[in-house]
Amino acid sequence: MGMFDMLDISASGMTAQRLRLDVISNNIANVNTTRTNEGGPYQRERVVFQEIRDRKSFSDYLRESKRAGVRVVSIQKDDAPFKTVYDPTHPDADAEGYVRLPNVNIVTEMVDMISALRSYEANVTAINAAKSMMSKALEISRI
Repeated sequence: MGMFDMLDISASGMTAQRLRLDVISNNIANVNTTRTNEGGPYQRERVVFQEIRDRKSFSDYLRESKRAGVRVVSIQKDDAPFKTVYDPTHPDADAEGYVRLPNVNIVTEMVDMISALRSYEANVTAINAAKSMMSKALEISRI
């Protein structure tokens, strides 16, 4: 594995976590949206990742330099049921007076946000460590 491969792997992780944070932010922003263009309340979204794997085994990692990291496969709608609240004065209430609210749980979103931030920070730390190793290698080569 080359020195720049480490940077590529961490950069792919940072890009994926940034998109995850964007999706989480969108979920939080729509926590009270009861009417969308598709009809009905906002449906929570989640990001699906996949490992980029051009190798068959760990020994391939050591012998060859091929692409590795993570990528976003899709952004999927969460199939969890919508919340219903009795509010006959709401403009989106049905005939019985119930309103369907989005299936977004703010606590779940905050936990996911913290997880995404920690993953992003871990990738930043890995990039800084790789840069430090490259710098030390250059210092050694000067001697």
